[in-house]
Parts: sequence; structure tokens; C-alpha cells
Amino acid sequence: MFRNWRIGSVNGALLAAYFIPAWTIVAFNIMVAPVHGLYERPTVAVALFLSDQLQMAGMSTVRAAWLLALGRLTVVAFFAIYLALLCFPRVRKSGGSDEALGIALAVGSLISFASMLMASKVGEMAALRLHATELLLLLGAAIVMVIERPEATPKTAEAAAPLALEQAELLHNR
Repeated sequence: MFRNWRIGSVNGALLAAYFIPAWTIVAFNIMVAPVHGLYERPTVAVALFLSDQLQMAGMSTVRAAWLLALGRLTVVAFFAIYLALLCFPRVRKSGGSDEALGIALAVGSLISFASMLMASKVGEMAALRLHATELLLLLGAAIVMVIERPEATPKTAEAAAPLALEQAELLHNR
């Protein structure tokens, strides 16, 4: 069953198994109650940075929280697309699902890196460790994806032998 799975495919599936539920719960908490959801543990560093460093007012904080939730849901959506594409063996073998994984890794790394910088700026060590761990997971998967190339597709048509001098190349040249 798992004979044609690449290491990058398994790694991406494991990442999706973590990021889809974790980031979906955080995003929905932000969408339901933006300020309360923003001050929960996974996003408290962003909330403290917005309120302390940028001194954002209430409605601006709500807009920033919704933007963060939208970014997290975008990553979740691309991980879900990646998992859906992994279900097809031909797509999985040829690496056709790598684009969705690449977009999820890029956007997720950007969000985790920005959150990590904000956590270090406000001195929130638990959030710093969380975002650093997520960033290392995403960067590790990106490295595996870059190093491991999909296997070459076997050629169905064999190369034709060169024509002899007396053979006609086209049918109407006989």
C-alpha cells in the first residue's frame, strides 16, 4: 500500500495532520470573538505586539485579528488541497501535489516567522517556542520537498530507430 509514497509526501501529510486542526481551531476562535480569540495562547504574542508596540485601537485590532485568521485558514486550505491530491497515485508519484504544499509551507512559514518575531519583541517565551517549533517544522518540510524530486515518469513510446537511406520517411514519398 505504501510502496509508491515518497518521504516528502508522508512528511507533508503529517504536517497537514498537525496544522489543519490546530490552525483551524485558532482561526475559528478569532472569527467568533476576534479580541478574545486573539488573546488566547497561540496568538497572544501577536495581540501584545499589536497593542503595545503598534498601539492599535479596538477596530484596527479586530481587523488585524481577522487578517491573521484569514492567513491561517489559507494555509489550512492549501494543506487540505494537498491531502486531497495525495489520494490520487498518479498525482502523488509525479509530484503534482507539491505546488499546494509549497504554497502552504510558504504562507505558513511567513505567519510563523512574523509571530515568532513578535513574540520575541514582547518577551512571550511560550509563544516564542511554539512559533519557532512551527517554523522549524515548515522549513524542514520545505527542505525535504526541495531535495527530494519526484520520480521520473517512464516513457511510454520508445525512441524510433533511425531510418535507413532507402526507407521513405513519409508515406506519400514512396
